[in-house]
Amino acid sequence: MTHTIRRLLTGTALAALLAGPALADETIDITIVNGHPPIFLWVKHLTETFIPTVNAALEGSGYSINWTEAYGGTLAGVGGELDAVEDGLAEIGAIPTVFLPTKVPLQNVTYNTPFGPGEPQVVMEAMDALYAQIPGMAESWHQYDAEYLGGGFALDNYILMTNFPVTSIDDLAGHRIAAPGPAVNWLEGTGAVGVAGNLTTYYNDIQTGVFDGVIVFATAAAPARLHEVAPYVTVTGFGAQSAGALVANQIWLQDQPEAVQDALRAGAAAYQQAYIAEQTQRVAAAMATIAPDEAHLHTLSDEERARWAAALPDVAGTWAAAADGEGLPGTEVLNAYVQILRDAGVPLVRDWSQR
Repeated sequence: MTHTIRRLLTGTALAALLAGPALADETIDITIVNGHPPIFLWVKHLTETFIPTVNAALEGSGYSINWTEAYGGTLAGVGGELDAVEDGLAEIGAIPTVFLPTKVPLQNVTYNTPFGPGEPQVVMEAMDALYAQIPGMAESWHQYDAEYLGGGFALDNYILMTNFPVTSIDDLAGHRIAAPGPAVNWLEGTGAVGVAGNLTTYYNDIQTGVFDGVIVFATAAAPARLHEVAPYVTVTGFGAQSAGALVANQIWLQDQPEAVQDALRAGAAAYQQAYIAEQTQRVAAAMATIAPDEAHLHTLSDEERARWAAALPDVAGTWAAAADGEGLPGTEVLNAYVQILRDAGVPLVRDWSQR
């Protein structure tokens, strides 16, 4: 090699070095978990929104993600997702908080204030405000080595689906009705027998006579085909509910580069927005599927809703006191949530605040 060629090559290499040559991406393995199958919207948008948003945010950062999506019980069953994150089996979880009323009670404030707003957007805005106002909301995840990422999902206005017609709470006497987690409390004082359950078993349990109906929401009832076994739909106005949150393993997250942490939080925000948008579009079609004619649809009157709400014990006060007893700001969260709804102009069938 001549001296001139050697000098040119050396100069080229030096120039490339000074320009900051692109390094190969560092690939980070992430397993994301939820116990429900992808047929449900909160799982669907993990694949369609959260993951693509994170990937896009990391373009050009020098980092990329190798995703493993563990849904439908492949890694953890419904309600077992937080354990999977805490144990390090998954780095990120879409945690259905509704099935963890004792582990994360603060995140279940909406389920303990039934007959609230029917719009998921209003509920999620209220939850975002709670996280911003009360540090204990985010801090309550830390005992499970979990860090709240800032995104979540709310479920549309809960309804009652049964294999017998219901036009008032009097019709419920003696019937076994399934409900998720703390929503079982909505049946106290009605004469019904509340049974804890979840969407993965509702269809078969109604079909086999384990119970006679379920408290559920339209956008999940339709894809689960619950109208085939519970054809009577009663619009009760229980309200939309904050039912889940995106969290990461706390120790793992702290070890990640800032670019990765920021990308995950951007993904969580986009996930919540896209989920709510599609959910809103789906409600009318879902109701048309599960209640195709007036013979199978009944909407409770305002008077009957008020009667149902008044028949319930003080579920909110009991919940708040229990959380307070665990050193959590239960009463503070409850009162703040009710005030946020008032400030938003939401009409409340029953005032659940503790004054």
